[in-house]
Amino acid sequence: MTAPFPTRQQEEWRYADLDALKAVWEQLSEPLTLTVGPSESFEDVWLPNGDDVQVRRIKIALEAGARARLFALNTAAHYGRIELDVTLESDADFQLFGANIGGGTSNLEIVTNIRHIGTSGRSRQTVRSVLGGKAVGTYLGKVEVARDAQKTDSEQSVKAMLLGRGAMANCKPELEIFADDVKCAHGASVGELDPAQMFYAMSRGLPPAQARALLLEGFVMGLWDDAPDGDSIRDSARAALRAIA
Repeated sequence: MTAPFPTRQQEEWRYADLDALKAVWEQLSEPLTLTVGPSESFEDVWLPNGDDVQVRRIKIALEAGARARLFALNTAAHYGRIELDVTLESDADFQLFGANIGGGTSNLEIVTNIRHIGTSGRSRQTVRSVLGGKAVGTYLGKVEVARDAQKTDSEQSVKAMLLGRGAMANCKPELEIFADDVKCAHGASVGELDPAQMFYAMSRGLPPAQARALLLEGFVMGLWDDAPDGDSIRDSARAALRAIA
């Protein structure tokens, strides 16, 4: 049975393009589920498939000592959404390295809910957005630490780069902590290309468009240094950056 269609009253759908979502909701109303067994590892690279609307929804359960790493690139021309719900038991480790890159009127979202329910879990989320035209890029990330999840170690790092006055970034890292022996941190920033860096690059003979593209590559490419077959996601990101630079 298809789940109820979301509304903007739900915080996790606040910035979504619900009109675009209707076309794919029947196939995606229930997220995919994945369980990573005790001390096992899971690693994946999510590339754009070229569709104007691309939505991924997945629930991941990490059992004791399990590890998972995701490398994701979100560049849908109209609407792209990456949605993760991850549960970590004791000593589990989760890492997300993701980017929204869009121009025109694209609406790109990365929405996560990370639930620490066991002791000594570790999670890392690093998200970058580069937005031109009238594009909207969103990161909504909630980390929940249960009362019994002592010694949790969690970080969220969110940065967005706006290439024009029409682009918009929404960044909302959130912590909900019920344990008292944890190390949790988050940070978010939105900015523009540094004029001094642009001047330096151009003073070395680079045309403005090439200088912008080079600086933007430096902003996002480090996300995928450890990705398996990292060339594929880096090449896709580079093409997306040059299309909007």
